Amino acid sequence: MSHLSAEELGPALGRGLLSFPVTHFDAELAFDEAAYRKHIAWLAQYEVAGLFAAGGTGEGFSLTPPEIDQVVRAAVAETGGRIPVVAPATAGTAAAIEQARAAEAAGAEGILLLPPYLTEAGPDGLIEHVAAICAATSLGVIFYSRANATCNDVTLARMAERCPNLIGFKDGVGNIETMTRIYARLGDRLTYIGGLPTAETFALPYTEMGVTTYSSALFNFVPEFALAFYRAVRARDRDTVYRLLREFVIPYLDIRDRRPGYAVSIVKAGLTAVGRPAGPVRPPLTDLTGTELGELTELVRTITVTR
Repeated sequence: MSHLSAEELGPALGRGLLSFPVTHFDAELAFDEAAYRKHIAWLAQYEVAGLFAAGGTGEGFSLTPPEIDQVVRAAVAETGGRIPVVAPATAGTAAAIEQARAAEAAGAEGILLLPPYLTEAGPDGLIEHVAAICAATSLGVIFYSRANATCNDVTLARMAERCPNLIGFKDGVGNIETMTRIYARLGDRLTYIGGLPTAETFALPYTEMGVTTYSSALFNFVPEFALAFYRAVRARDRDTVYRLLREFVIPYLDIRDRRPGYAVSIVKAGLTAVGRPAGPVRPPLTDLTGTELGELTELVRTITVTR
């Protein structure tokens, strides 16, 4: 695959399932590049439209800027141009600009612009933040609406008008009215990505709001299941979607919801459950207990994707 322009990236990502690879750590919580690259190589065997390196499930907020660069470069090298790699930009505007430029230098295909910092910002300030990052790179930028960086349809339209390389909107809020307003106003100007935790839960209803894809954390450890679920969503096969929700996703959510931060921790536990451990999570996240890992391991054993 040749390098995608910003204009080409959005449609390419919107045509298939997306995922956030976990970031592998050793027992001392240092980045384990060899294990990470092995994981990327495994995921790259499957039909996936894009990988988000050092994102939320990849514990990007726990990584230093040099570590983020190392993770992104490892993902780019291991995929070898076969799958678009989207890199993160977060923190304040100046730091996010540096990360965006580093990602472009590392060979990433795009930028996922995560919430900037602790304090809230009004729409005018948020627009300036997005515009500054977009101006700093030729890569396509995806705005992740979540936490203290959310926007409505009017603000997003202003961003899109000002920033030609703003190519995507990822929703991490779950407000149906806002998503309906956004798609009604902007239509196909952007690619829309489901970004709520365990996005499979929301995937089917979101298709009616122009959201053609989502980022699947489950793809990290049960890729066949994740892809079968995505195909059922795209086919609007309600019977299969709800069967898979009942059999696996909802029991998985029951474990995930026991502690804050388990949305990330349970993914690494899932890799342990399938015999592909990725090491512990970094503080302030905590790993699943032994009992919970046992429950998850048994749940994974019950998966059936066709019948």
